[in-house]
Amino acid sequence: MRTVFFATVMLAGAGQADTPVLTVLAPDYFGSSWGPGPAIKDGFEARCDCVLEYRTGDVLPRLMLEGARVGADVVIGLNTDNTLRARETGLFAAHEQDLDALTVPVDWPDDIFIPFNWGYAAWVYDTTRVENPPTSFDELLEREDLSLIWQDPRSSGSGLALLLWVDQLYGADAADVWRVLQGNTVTVTASWSEAYGLFSDGEADMVLSYTTSPAYHIVAEEDETKAAAIFEEGHYFMAEVAGVLEGAEQPDLARDFMAYILTPEFQEMIAYANWSYPSALPREDWPEVMRDLPLPETAIFLDEDAAEEQRGPALELWLEGMTQ
Repeated sequence: MRTVFFATVMLAGAGQADTPVLTVLAPDYFGSSWGPGPAIKDGFEARCDCVLEYRTGDVLPRLMLEGARVGADVVIGLNTDNTLRARETGLFAAHEQDLDALTVPVDWPDDIFIPFNWGYAAWVYDTTRVENPPTSFDELLEREDLSLIWQDPRSSGSGLALLLWVDQLYGADAADVWRVLQGNTVTVTASWSEAYGLFSDGEADMVLSYTTSPAYHIVAEEDETKAAAIFEEGHYFMAEVAGVLEGAEQPDLARDFMAYILTPEFQEMIAYANWSYPSALPREDWPEVMRDLPLPETAIFLDEDAAEEQRGPALELWLEGMTQ
């Protein structure tokens, strides 16, 4: 009996060893039980005869620190404001995918990174507290009746989006913008989740988030009291991206995963699981709740070179305005 038992264990172990493992480096939220990772894992494993495993954490710092020792095949969760730093590590290989299916509102001629979702930064408000939301950034600055929560651009991707949004709208006058904005600010948080939690608890009238944020409340909470203020001058566009690592142990599987990102199955999952716009679905195929939300008419977009070039000077103006 003991011999049969050990033989069975050895055979099972051999079968598992023969199953290839695709390792995906992802942010903590992505691999969490409430993030998009579990459904994507199930969907890809049904196609690939493989196992998909996530390594989670702060993606860019881990790439910068560990380099080729990062131990992953694919990276997912970088965004368009930090892809230049990731690209300059030299760790990425060409994705080798046809990008004709992309429906993002900007040109995307990138052979390294593929956007898997996208969104617009926006000020989200509680309609029970704000009956006449501002329709422009200028109006937001003029209003003294609105309390705001937003994120630090040094620690938050959404905070960095706000920094670059203000930079594009106001240029050298941005320090004055931050000084005025600070006057109506309840707090500036280190992360989006902290800021949105405080807003949800009623600590402010408006919070820096995304135009898609109300969709979550409508679907998950049957709450239609949250809305995004749409500004006439446009909103800052950002996308989250994925890339194949040059040292991937499973390069074929890695590129299969990149192809999977562009499929309707993946794109339909990401819309609900990540509460963001799908990158490769036409608007008529978006979930109805997202189709019904107001969409900005103008995308304010900085490519990675411009975003990196502007980040330092924009931060100096932010510090100047915040310390006045």
